[in-house]
Amino acid sequence: MIDVDRLQRSWFILTIAALAVIVLAASIYIVETMPPRTVVMATGAEGGANHQMGLRYRDILAQSGIKLRLVPTSGGLENLALLKDPKSAVGVGFIQGGTTTEKESPDVESLGTVFYEPLWFFFRGEPGDDIRALRGRRLSIGPEGSGTRALALELMKKFKLDTVIGEVSGFTPQVAADKLIAGDIDAAFIITAWDSPVVQQLMDAKGIALASILRADAYIAHYPFLNKLTLPAGVSDLLNNRPPADTVMLAPKGSLAVRADLHPAIQHLLLTAAQQIHSQPGIFQKAGQFPAAESIDLPLSDEAQRFYKRGLPFLQKYLPFWIATLVERLLVVLLPLAAVLYPVFRFLPLIYDWAMQSKIRRLYDEMRLIESEMELQGGRDADAIDAKLEDLGQRAHRLSLPTSYASMLYTLRSHINLVRGRLASLAQKSPR
Repeated sequence: MIDVDRLQRSWFILTIAALAVIVLAASIYIVETMPPRTVVMATGAEGGANHQMGLRYRDILAQSGIKLRLVPTSGGLENLALLKDPKSAVGVGFIQGGTTTEKESPDVESLGTVFYEPLWFFFRGEPGDDIRALRGRRLSIGPEGSGTRALALELMKKFKLDTVIGEVSGFTPQVAADKLIAGDIDAAFIITAWDSPVVQQLMDAKGIALASILRADAYIAHYPFLNKLTLPAGVSDLLNNRPPADTVMLAPKGSLAVRADLHPAIQHLLLTAAQQIHSQPGIFQKAGQFPAAESIDLPLSDEAQRFYKRGLPFLQKYLPFWIATLVERLLVVLLPLAAVLYPVFRFLPLIYDWAMQSKIRRLYDEMRLIESEMELQGGRDADAIDAKLEDLGQRAHRLSLPTSYASMLYTLRSHINLVRGRLASLAQKSPR
């Protein structure tokens, strides 16, 4: 049986304690689910195009109070390895199309494609030569861990180019460019952006030509993640007409990849930065072409899908980042909490009223039992019954209830006195 006396005494304390526990739990949840202050990004070789893009991301995220720490790497494969390694602390990085699958990288998701990554084939020779000029040449295909090396090896193996190459080395883009100009190597595969210093250096270098890929559609038929690009004649130097003819190139697309557990608010910031950085027109892309909701190797994250459909969350459009994030966290906590607590607090007064009335009903139940006993005995043993009624009256007198229940308590005492009056009447009529 519920101890209503204890319930009454503890009512206020229990309510305050419950609210304190709820507020504490909500506060801990909000603090624990706020975005991190520092995010780690794997980019590419220091000084390269991807690393330069990382610097622009860093500047944009800094405006929202997020420190983006850049980790230079050898390229897309190393970026992917760091994203897959939870001990690396890397949460975001650029990866090259065609380097992984959803099955191979279950903990990595995409925020969409953000740029083309053209595959440049520079060689010592005359303009107009093509990839067949590789026969017997000394070739650099990029360092271990780079997307350039992985793609070059795959294409060379698929089309049996590895059987005609004289010597293969793995230099970084800048080192490969310097050695190519110096004559230490004869050709180099390089994956980087058009405006990369390495590309501009080689486009202007005497004796260095850019090969056009023959039968590019055959490559794409085997590797659908590749795209065919055309570098227009004279785009590098109109006066000297470099390159001297339209040049067909192959290019995977680069994706902005994140660990699947990266905070949603950070993903929104990265997507906003991607729009600012990659949406401008360029040599190979139209305005607004990137970032794009494409999942080449990895699935788009849930946040990216929502972003491409509806843009930024409502609060982040109109409030500073940290205020918007805090309000979002509060809503996440308070809305479900309100849905739970509303019916609870709605029924609390009813429960309280039931508890108070039950104290009176309990005495009424005892009075009815005494009254039934009195009727059965017909006034006999009146002293014992009167003693019970006296005890019941004393307990009713000591009963402590709020003022709003005073009328019920007064009625109970009146009923007890009525029963005592009937008992006296029966006692007088009862034979002695």
